[in-house]
Amino acid sequence: MAYSALMRVMVEAARKAGRSLSRDFGEVQNLQVSMKGPGDYVSQADRKAEEIIFTELSRARPGYSFLMEERGVVEGDDAQHRWIVDPLDGTTNFLHGIPIFAVSIALERQGQLQAALVYNPAMDELYTAERGGGAFMNDRRLRVAGRTKLTDSVIGTGIPHLGRGHHGNALIELRNVMGEVSGIRRMGAAALDLAYVAAGRLDGFWESGLSPWDMAAGLLLVREAGGFASDREGGQEMFDTGTVVAGNETIHRVLLRQLRKPLSPRPA
Repeated sequence: MAYSALMRVMVEAARKAGRSLSRDFGEVQNLQVSMKGPGDYVSQADRKAEEIIFTELSRARPGYSFLMEERGVVEGDDAQHRWIVDPLDGTTNFLHGIPIFAVSIALERQGQLQAALVYNPAMDELYTAERGGGAFMNDRRLRVAGRTKLTDSVIGTGIPHLGRGHHGNALIELRNVMGEVSGIRRMGAAALDLAYVAAGRLDGFWESGLSPWDMAAGLLLVREAGGFASDREGGQEMFDTGTVVAGNETIHRVLLRQLRKPLSPRPA
């Protein structure tokens, strides 16, 4: 499909990083892996992909600021624009040979998301969106699913693990949702979860403990596909709270209500 000049820059950076990730994915057992924290890995592949993206975007748009998973904040001369980048969302999947991982790139202008890209090189699925221009997967226009009942819906989530998140709250939320839906899915890559909501593969998604680079691109994809995304309280403080709830208008509203419910007593 024909991309804007801005999106061409993003696509070229993502595809170049994706080729590097694909090569390393084919030799995943040989990667040098270090520990960032309990259950949280950073790999040589992750660093290489981030370096590629940083170099490509800096060359194409000099002066733009960055917020990146590995480098953190990189201040540029242009305070109006900021790239938000996760070079490898789904690192644990990647290191275990599971082909559910992605490059995620978003561009903010004056604090508003303007462009988004999520790319899974293992499946060659490229999700793109620009503000006001709709969302696409490769050449196909995306729309969120039209289901309006939780009982018919498949909902994605993230489940806390060693060193990540508050297990008690997550278990309460999971118990309140799982008994009301057709299925729960835990993919292990929030950027792709949100892209799947945009594509109608998942009817909704919620997760806590996320960073801006985990969700920035996915938020715009969902909105440009006709969906709704908010923090867990229904507001727009996702980056500050680290929480996100997404779906079509009805599922988003019902899912928010379900997540706020107190823990129901166990049946006798």
